[in-house]
Amino acid sequence: MKKIFFSVISLFATSILYSQTYPEPEFTNEPCYLQKNDGAYKLVRLEKGTSTMETKTKLGGFGGSETEYTMNGGSSLVRIKAGTNPSFIVFTGGAASKGTTSDHSDSTMRANGIDPGLIQHAMGGMMDPASRYTLYKTEPGGGQRIILIQKTHAGPFAGKKVKSSDKYTFSVKQIRDGYWELIPDKMLPPGEYAFSALDITGGSARGPGVLLFAFGID
Repeated sequence: MKKIFFSVISLFATSILYSQTYPEPEFTNEPCYLQKNDGAYKLVRLEKGTSTMETKTKLGGFGGSETEYTMNGGSSLVRIKAGTNPSFIVFTGGAASKGTTSDHSDSTMRANGIDPGLIQHAMGGMMDPASRYTLYKTEPGGGQRIILIQKTHAGPFAGKKVKSSDKYTFSVKQIRDGYWELIPDKMLPPGEYAFSALDITGGSARGPGVLLFAFGID
């Protein structure tokens, strides 16, 4: 009886500690900065805005071209202190594998030679922030923040040099179902940054606008 009592107390204490450490995001599918201050954690919403795609050419294309996404404003109001490796939280609203299939549908898929586990695995990958978000260091220009998709230099001596904005990789730690912590793999230098829901420099997005979540490092 004592063991059960202490187990319940321990579980209750762990639950309280978890709730204090990792607060619940207000919105789903939106990266938030995890601000850590003397053991107290707080979520700070990043600047949310829609970018605009632009294509610029020089001398009718003979002088090179640029394709970029631009976001209004030269800097974000959300500032993070340099010298610390920030963490970010994404809440997807729950596990992707739960509620996606039923016993009946599983049987039907198996009867047709389809493995239900592969379907669930694929859907789980779609929910993983590592496959959904890309972190860019934006470039300044004309009072805007720019994600350079492709910049080519033309001319007899330019060759085929292509430039694009820097991307920063990050590791993903699953705290619980649908709750993820994103940790950059290396220290972010001072500058302006933005998470994109798509890898726009990799060619997965070519549209009039992409949703960005921006912040700055001072």
